[in-house]
Amino acid sequence: MDTSTEPVIQATGLRRRYGRGRNTFEAVRGVDLDVARGELFALLGTNGAGKTSTLEVLEGLAPASDGQVRVLGHDPYRQRQQIISRMGIMLQQAGFPESLTVAETATMWHGTLSTPRPIASVLADVQLSERAGVPVKSLSGGEKRRLDLGLALMGRPELVFLDEPTTGLDPQSRHVTWNLVRSLLDEGCTVVLTTHYLAEAEELADRIAIMHQGVIHTEGTVAQIVATQNARIEFDSPDARLLDLASLPALAERIEVSGERVELQSKHLQTTLAELMARAAQNQVELGRLQARSASLEQAFMAISEQSHSLAA
Repeated sequence: MDTSTEPVIQATGLRRRYGRGRNTFEAVRGVDLDVARGELFALLGTNGAGKTSTLEVLEGLAPASDGQVRVLGHDPYRQRQQIISRMGIMLQQAGFPESLTVAETATMWHGTLSTPRPIASVLADVQLSERAGVPVKSLSGGEKRRLDLGLALMGRPELVFLDEPTTGLDPQSRHVTWNLVRSLLDEGCTVVLTTHYLAEAEELADRIAIMHQGVIHTEGTVAQIVATQNARIEFDSPDARLLDLASLPALAERIEVSGERVELQSKHLQTTLAELMARAAQNQVELGRLQARSASLEQAFMAISEQSHSLAA
């Protein structure tokens, strides 16, 4: 594989429009992103955020309406033939011939590739060896997704696009898929992932970008994105006034009191919680239904969605 330090994917000002004139809809509104060789980059977003439209441009399935895009050093749409053999693509839905068996489908795909992996090895990796003689139409939804994945990886790609790869999989199959993706990364493969399972992105991704309404709102590692959000401490107390909450703003970003229920938001969970517990002990205040929760990727995801809705209101 190429060991170049140049990004595998570069997009600057990427836009994607549908329709013309008054009926024009801009699904992607100026996206900039770089994906480094050997990393797993997760592109997350709400429904209709523009993820699939962005992926279709990066995969070379559609041209960009505006902006510059380079994948493996080439224009992925106009020069697709120069890079298609180096990519593996797993779409949200595949169009397998329903009458063919799993083995026949894999054999057909095998014949289109220049350096394919052995069929038996691929089916074993996605746990379909015992289903080789079964018609595709008889597979479960999860089995079809695993066949999708196996075929996407059969050509030994150096860049793989996985669009919702574990939809319909049971937890065990999902973890098998995760381990297979990790093995790709260990071999130096670059992976672009979209998923609605935030835990999947947290588990696998080196970097994450969150899209909403056609633009990327935040990008970075999981730790960097989570660090933008506040941890939360909640408790019940009729004697909250004894805790002198008014002096906590140096530790708490936000304090809300609703009856006996108190919520503190802080970027320093341990320090704030320790100070709160010390004050409670000193003043003999009981903290009922005490909960302390670290910030999460889900929290960051929801904050972006809610912020955008409030701005539009």
